[in-house]
Amino acid sequence: QVQLVESGGGLVQPGGSLRLSCAASGSIFRVYTMGWYWQGPGKQRELVAVISSDGITNYADSVKGRFTISRDNAKNTVDLQMNSLKPEDTAVYYCNAVIWERVRGTANYWGQGTQVTVSS
Repeated sequence: QVQLVESGGGLVQPGGSLRLSCAASGSIFRVYTMGWYWQGPGKQRELVAVISSDGITNYADSVKGRFTISRDNAKNTVDLQMNSLKPEDTAVYYCNAVIWERVRGTANYWGQGTQVTVSS
């Protein structure tokens, strides 16, 4: 069974930085797109950033120039470096990955979510 485990959330002041990490584990044959989504209070879950298996990235307009997504294909991990954080970045951040699991085939997986709060 595949699992995505996130770490790195917390409380940070406006203008500060945080780094989120996510590790995929289990019976993995191949990991395709990996990404991060956020969900603010009373809002729908939305894309923050995604990265393909060959390193092509895409970002939400609101985070371009501030956030950087990266991955380690050998370790099946994806990170999100968040700089110049703003109060409106406050949300639960979810790791997402499209994974070819050895028995079940290809499916979309989610982490449990990690809270990021930007406040003074």
